[in-house]
Amino acid sequence: QVQLVESGGGLVQAGGSLRLSCAASGSIFRVNAMGWYRQAPGERRELVARITGGGSTNYADSVKGRFTISRDNAKNTVYLQMNSLKPEDTAVYYCNTDILTPNLLQVKSWGRGTQVTVSS
Repeated sequence: QVQLVESGGGLVQAGGSLRLSCAASGSIFRVNAMGWYRQAPGERRELVARITGGGSTNYADSVKGRFTISRDNAKNTVYLQMNSLKPEDTAVYYCNTDILTPNLLQVKSWGRGTQVTVSS
């Protein structure tokens, strides 16, 4: 079983910054891709940023140049540095990971989400 613990959400004024963290623990042989998604009220969940095991990244167009995803493989942790935040970034942010378990099963896991609110 894999657990994801997210932290770092909160309330910030427009133009401010936040840093989200997500640590994976449990039955892990290797963590492959890690990513952040978000879901605003009444909207579909959307990909914000993703980073592969090799460090390749991709971002939603709406966050390019403002958000940076990174990872610490030794800690099985992914980060999302969010700068120049806008009110439209307000959403619940979810961590997502692709994990290979010790018995070589591929498991996709989701965190419980952390609220990010940007005031204008």
